[in-house]
Amino acid sequence: MIKIRTASSDDASLLASLNGIVHELHVGHRPDLFTDSPEQDVVEAFFLARLADPSVTAFVADSSDGRALGYAQARVVRWDSSALFRSDLVVSLDQIAVVPDAVGMGVGSALLEAVREVGRKAGCRRLVTEVWDFNEGARAFYDAAGFRRMNVRLDQLL
Repeated sequence: MIKIRTASSDDASLLASLNGIVHELHVGHRPDLFTDSPEQDVVEAFFLARLADPSVTAFVADSSDGRALGYAQARVVRWDSSALFRSDLVVSLDQIAVVPDAVGMGVGSALLEAVREVGRKAGCRRLVTEVWDFNEGARAFYDAAGFRRMNVRLDQLL
């Protein structure tokens, strides 16, 4: 059984550790962008700052025996209108990770549903997220969850 709970500042160290799952993948594919071995206290401070932001909600997925299986971090964001775009209120899934031995057990889906509920309660019209092109597992997860591509971000070394 998976229990989803809202993370608190007491969970900053846990979130930093769980983030290591996906950070290692990012470093492996894009060492030009991601810090090789970020200091644990610096990553914890990052999560403490995010948790203090009222627009951010983080969740932890725990097993029935209390073991952390994953986390997600969401942020409610207002997109301002411009001459070309309509304004919108969205919930942004900024981070998600599941421990390797829990992949395929519904942890990611449960976390995603908690994020959707944050958006619904805030009056958001849509859920948005980004995924690195190399992260095939995440792309497959989002495809199966009904996401569709919205834009493609490209980069080029100069």
